[in-house]
Amino acid sequence: MKNKVLLVLCLITISGSFLYSQTGASPTATELLAHVDNNQIFQTIQYEAEMIIEQETRRGLRRDVKTMIAWARGSTDSFIEFTNREDRGVKYLQTAGSLRYFHPDNERVLPVPAHMLREWMGSDLSFEDVQDNESLSARYTPSLAGTEVINGRPAWILQLTARGTETYPTRRLWIDQENRDLVRYELFALSGAKVQEYNLLRVEVIDGRRFPVEMEIRNLQRGDSRTVFIMRNVVLNRPIADSVFHVDNLLR
Repeated sequence: MKNKVLLVLCLITISGSFLYSQTGASPTATELLAHVDNNQIFQTIQYEAEMIIEQETRRGLRRDVKTMIAWARGSTDSFIEFTNREDRGVKYLQTAGSLRYFHPDNERVLPVPAHMLREWMGSDLSFEDVQDNESLSARYTPSLAGTEVINGRPAWILQLTARGTETYPTRRLWIDQENRDLVRYELFALSGAKVQEYNLLRVEVIDGRRFPVEMEIRNLQRGDSRTVFIMRNVVLNRPIADSVFHVDNLLR
């Protein structure tokens, strides 16, 4: 009789585990990517930021600190003004189909050359990295690629494959299994070479979402280099005047 009871308990346990796995206990790749989008995409954003750039050189570690204030709306409009002493007055304006900048030394509004976009202001970030506010779900097909422990916590691994032409045809994302934070990602070129790494350092709860406000980025094509990007006084989804994104704002 005792053996029958144990057998029944074992069957119940196995059956329960099977049902648990079949009822969505583990989210699908599509659900995980949708959560990343919902957490990070905004209608508008305003913030102050500090960009700490560190790179090993023949003379030792070089460290530059740049500060800025920024506004963005959707995926087309953004305005950034640098406030640190060396770059004070440098401004970038992106509007639909146009990207321009102003430098106090030139006192002119100029189109942004391609080389200035790749290693933006001498950092590990491209301008696209800073301004990207488009849905990954609309551009990539996700698949689960396993699990891994990141910073002592279990994370799902997502493999993303571009549906069309993208700067990074393949991405790999690590998503915390408990709080669903995007804790790490890697970006790959068309050749398959890994070109960039991102690690989340800190989040803040803003308007009910866990929003990334401090992150480390490494551009692997720059050698031994890293950039820490820190956002402060973040305001999400508040109206921004059209005048912020007007070319006249570059000249003020």
